[in-house]
Amino acid sequence: MQIKNLMSEDIITVDKDQNLSDALKLLRKNNVSRLPVVNNKELVGIISERDIAAKLGSSKYESMPASRLHISSVMVKDVCTVPQTMQLGEVAKIMLEKGIGSVPVMSEDKMVGIVSKADFVTLAVGIAFDKVTVKEIMTKDLVAVSPTDRLIHARRQMMEAHVGRVPVIEDGKLVGMVTSKDLMRAFIDFRKTVPEKYQKSQIKEVLVEYIMSSNPTVTSKDATISEVAKIMMETGYNGLPVVEDGEVVGIITQTDILRLIEKLES
Repeated sequence: MQIKNLMSEDIITVDKDQNLSDALKLLRKNNVSRLPVVNNKELVGIISERDIAAKLGSSKYESMPASRLHISSVMVKDVCTVPQTMQLGEVAKIMLEKGIGSVPVMSEDKMVGIVSKADFVTLAVGIAFDKVTVKEIMTKDLVAVSPTDRLIHARRQMMEAHVGRVPVIEDGKLVGMVTSKDLMRAFIDFRKTVPEKYQKSQIKEVLVEYIMSSNPTVTSKDATISEVAKIMMETGYNGLPVVEDGEVVGIITQTDILRLIEKLES
């Protein structure tokens, strides 16, 4: 299958000279996690929730409000693109090798669509995926945080591990999840509510338990990939903790499913 048959043609873009607040509004309004960045309709970058969380949490920008940051200072400039005729297995391989969540799709020099891991997950419903269980492809090497860890610690852990979500575990039990979206919103809300002169000291007092999502949706290691894909499509979640006898034994993510699809397509 060519990637043009899977991509989304409804492309929401943001201009590089707009400010970060504009991007935040677009992300929220359209319920997406990343936006292609354009200049005179030409693709010049891409910006994601993870990029925003990383930038807003850095010491260089720690007290700067989103309204004063331009898209061009936050976006990733080195954008990977693919031609619309490329086979989806090849696109999956590129996304996995580069560790990216989406790629703009081009026809000649024009952007005609965008494809994300979420689009690939829609393919993971059917007979072939009914035969594969979570335990066969889940990530067992877990990065986790506790409710009393600091927000800045969770951000650092996620950046170092190149992940967009981590389980929150207390006394061996799952009590929540923290995602790039949670981090991004927490940094923005913090800037709005705390006077600038106090931000540097008070950011260290923001704990994971204040920003995490409680009662996360979980799955079992014996669930099928079809079942997990349906949950991801219905909820929009990028990953589900895998729980056995009350303990987290792994996590199944869109990346794990993308890896499976790439393997089946190669």
